[in-house]
Amino acid sequence: MNRWQWFSVSMIVWGSMSSANADHAWGNYHWERSSNPITIGLGDNVDSRWQASLDGAANDWSASRVINTPVVAGTVSNPKRCRASTGKVEVCNDTYGNNGWLGIASIAINGGHITSGVVKVNDTYYNSPTYDTPAWRNSVMCQEIGHILGLDHNDEDFNTTTGTCMDYSNNPEPNQHPDQHDYQMLEQIYQHLDDEGGGGNPCKGKKCQSGMSAEDFFNNIDMNGPENWGRLLAARGGKAVYELNFGQGRRILTVVTWTLERAREHQH
Repeated sequence: MNRWQWFSVSMIVWGSMSSANADHAWGNYHWERSSNPITIGLGDNVDSRWQASLDGAANDWSASRVINTPVVAGTVSNPKRCRASTGKVEVCNDTYGNNGWLGIASIAINGGHITSGVVKVNDTYYNSPTYDTPAWRNSVMCQEIGHILGLDHNDEDFNTTTGTCMDYSNNPEPNQHPDQHDYQMLEQIYQHLDDEGGGGNPCKGKKCQSGMSAEDFFNNIDMNGPENWGRLLAARGGKAVYELNFGQGRRILTVVTWTLERAREHQH
């Protein structure tokens, strides 16, 4: 049977979509851990143009009291595909095409917990004068990694600047780092501990397609365009969220950061 016939895309309940959301958690999803802080490695698959942005974001998010995000060796052989690796985040840059997005963050969920993440930043736009600046690179890299950790945008009006990288704004200069509220939200998300071995277990049984995980599905799909992101769950201003649901607790959620031009189109 064709794989497109045996997975279904379904809607899930999403959080508040209000501009300047006070509690900007990305759904109810988090990485499983039995103690804090949890270490989530950021796989380094970026070239020299992005190294400072990745290193800076890793240091910024590691300032949280509940999460460490060290840069670790990447395991991606083809950044265009940027395959997921269980237990870490793979971060890639490449020319992904004129598809309207600056960056995307995808999380694989198994059994109710995030088990891996992928961040892609689109050099098709960062090679242009508008976006080829340290501020744009730092802001979007910081934001996409924040999504992987469980944070949503705290503001989606690209004409407003709130001073955090989790803000979608047409002025990235003051939005290159997390703010105190971002760290507080992470503490809220990760305040309860999980039982060891309690989540992320692989699905079993005939319906599980030989025990395939969300990562297995992810790595067999070209995730560079919206035609494969699944059902649109939410869209506002510069952000969109999509879901692929494979059943048995296995899903992929993708949050998209659009270019300013694409975001303005979505407002009309």
